[in-house]
Amino acid sequence: MKLTELTLTNFNGRKFKVHAYTLASIGELVSPKHPLAIVIPGGSFDHLSLREGEPVALAFNNCGFNSVVMEYNLVQDEGEIYPDAGLDVLTTVKYFRDHAAEYQIDPAKIVTVGFSAGGHVASFANSMANSKQYQKDFAFKSAEVLPNKTILGYPLINLAEIGFDVPEDETDKVPTDDFVKNSALGVTEKTPATFIFHAWDDPVVLVTNTMEYAAALHEQKVPCEVHIFNRGGHGFSLGRADMVTKGREWQENPHAAHWFELAQEWLASEW
Repeated sequence: MKLTELTLTNFNGRKFKVHAYTLASIGELVSPKHPLAIVIPGGSFDHLSLREGEPVALAFNNCGFNSVVMEYNLVQDEGEIYPDAGLDVLTTVKYFRDHAAEYQIDPAKIVTVGFSAGGHVASFANSMANSKQYQKDFAFKSAEVLPNKTILGYPLINLAEIGFDVPEDETDKVPTDDFVKNSALGVTEKTPATFIFHAWDDPVVLVTNTMEYAAALHEQKVPCEVHIFNRGGHGFSLGRADMVTKGREWQENPHAAHWFELAQEWLASEW
């Protein structure tokens, strides 16, 4: 495997980093091109969760994907989170689609994988990709930047559907535009087919986020698969024992960990 750190410039002129995990070439494969997973970690918009970054990318590598962990704009960075965080996603999709041959990627098999706050970034990026206004403002074409599929893990969809109050010193970072605050409002018939997983007892990002987004997909007749696990809390990532942090033993969740296998089955059926 080859690990490459890239600095890209998004459609708004902002630089950001992506970490690419590229499988080595293995001779005369029947399918020499790999799907690409673009992993977008959560972290409450003030950090990037390491548990939802490289381990997830490597898990996709183990299933024959090339993968990328993408950094994006956070509350402490210069400027506002949006539109840059969404543009970071669209720029990443376009870059690897344009460089598909170099990275042995199938440009028609690019999937974004967003967790928690990263789920909002991923889902809103899809809304941006299909928005005529954003296409005009930032000079991109939907076909260039829209991923082929999307996976959302306990995703933040509606900024009003969280289980805590936003700190007063961060309220000015909350978008005021309803289209930005609620990515379900941007779902269209062109939104990528989506796989969503969540825990019923999530106290941070309420499970109603997933319900609202799934309803929007259903209304637009976009293919979707949803798994709501009975327990899991928030931020269980891959649910493995080797990824449990101190004092958070509940992060080991063999039942909710099935999301990864289910997502692979879903992708295989969709491709």
